[in-house]
Amino acid sequence: MTESRAAKILREVFESGRPLTYVRSTEEQRIARVLRELSPRLVADTPVPIWTWSLTQGIHREGRDAEPGTHDPRGALNFIAAYKKAGIFHLKDFHEPLRESSEIRRSLRDLYENCRDQQKFVVITSPVRSIPEEVERSLIYLELRPPDQVELVDFLRDELREIANSGDTSDEILQELAPALQGLTLDEAGYALRRALATGNRLGPESLPFLLEEKRLLINRSGVVEFITSSTTAGHVGGLEGLKKWLLERRKLFQMRDTLSAEIVPKGVLLMGIPGCGKSLCIKAIASAFQIPLYRVNMIEIFSGRHGKPEGAFVEVCKMMEDMAPAVLWFDEIEMGITSTDSSGEQGRIFAFFLTWMQEKTAGLFVAATANRIDLLPAEMIRKGRFDEVFFVDLPLDEERVEIFRIHLTRRGVDAAQFNLDQLTQFTSGWTGAEIEQCVVSAITKARLVDHEVTEEDLIQVAVKIVPLSRTMKEQISHIRDWAFERAVRASPRPIGR
Repeated sequence: MTESRAAKILREVFESGRPLTYVRSTEEQRIARVLRELSPRLVADTPVPIWTWSLTQGIHREGRDAEPGTHDPRGALNFIAAYKKAGIFHLKDFHEPLRESSEIRRSLRDLYENCRDQQKFVVITSPVRSIPEEVERSLIYLELRPPDQVELVDFLRDELREIANSGDTSDEILQELAPALQGLTLDEAGYALRRALATGNRLGPESLPFLLEEKRLLINRSGVVEFITSSTTAGHVGGLEGLKKWLLERRKLFQMRDTLSAEIVPKGVLLMGIPGCGKSLCIKAIASAFQIPLYRVNMIEIFSGRHGKPEGAFVEVCKMMEDMAPAVLWFDEIEMGITSTDSSGEQGRIFAFFLTWMQEKTAGLFVAATANRIDLLPAEMIRKGRFDEVFFVDLPLDEERVEIFRIHLTRRGVDAAQFNLDQLTQFTSGWTGAEIEQCVVSAITKARLVDHEVTEEDLIQVAVKIVPLSRTMKEQISHIRDWAFERAVRASPRPIGR
């Protein structure tokens, strides 16, 4: 039987002979599951009994009454000290008596000596870390990461057995669906499972969207990370063939990440360039191409102070996202939130952490960042090794503008074949992709108002009235192009105009 990550960590702690373990976790039931998983493995041929204590229920075995005199914390410790056999003792919320009573702290230190080399293991669980200095060296402190695939598959299998009329689900299906739940607690995974089953009586590949929808709701409640649901593919992106080719090549490597060395597995990509030219669209297409979920970090929320100090909130987000892997993590307008300015302040410390984290993060997390004010990006961020590649997204070429027109017309149910799109290039020189989309939307709107199908003439009439960004912000765009000329790879297959 494959061992879960949490079980392996606790087993190694027990096998090292440490009698006292403090686990910070809100998932008491999950810890109980892990301890049950370990019970048969600690002593040869004999499952180790598990005793559970809480202030309301005293110390007891599952399905049995509490032992007399053990509702009191001191009585529970006395019971463990007097117990003559191997055992696992799960103490819930024991941080409260530890903090409030010097007598309990002394008793726990005595218990440390009593349990050493006796196959007696005390596990304190609490949602907060509260370890008095007197007992800190006697305990080993753990923060278990969210359930891994092994744990999730076992949980789903057990849950399905308990749910009436859920049908038989093969392990292959469970292995396929479990990654969609990574990063959730077991309770949250249970809610997602019931949401999926509410749409039918069986769990299968068709349940994946419902699992992801529940995950989206749970993730978005944080206010710091947003789960992005998008059906955007590379076919929705006009032009940028150099970038598309690179992504297709890296997709294969990313899918083989478990068999490759970490230095070969794609880490991420930075897209910089002119606003409105498809950088955000490309990020959504990456997630679709890699067939993994997409999450966007809200740096405004991180710096709002509503989630604690920005530095701590950012570190927590990055750690949480590693537990969500495989996934694409999107930093939009990264230059506005992660810079090296004021190295002694919050932004400087966040920047320093980000650089180190990019080097050491889990292989299943692909970081995709976009930037408009590229001159604000420090050299440390764009050097090789942080991101796999830095691409510059320029104004679309003539043939790319034709393709973008075709994409936006087709998406809105208009037959693009009836238009001479090549003729439109003379009216749209210097346009961004966003301006082309707005031209199409305005022309279709105008046609609907007079109750006729959109025509080429409608597009031209709208086009001649639009003043493109490249004209209104000519100096700034020239500056962006000059800056990127020798610092980035072209996303389109021609030299950057200067």
